[in-house]
Amino acid sequence: METTLQLVFLNAGGGRVTLSIPQPLADLTAVTVEAAMDQIINANVFVSAGGGLTSKVRAVLVSRQTEEIAEF
Repeated sequence: METTLQLVFLNAGGGRVTLSIPQPLADLTAVTVEAAMDQIINANVFVSAGGGLTSKVRAVLVSRQTEEIAEF
């Protein structure tokens, strides 16, 4: 099963920006993820079309399972 950590931020223009991190650590907590998101905002290294990241919206773990039915 594939797992991705999605970090959702607001940018300066009010739009949402999602950073997707494949294969995140299994022992993530809300505290560690929130601290990482704060560091990302404070470092100001990601700029979107709507400007820099300004605030946190949410963090979500997304799991996806793929089952092949047939290959042709």
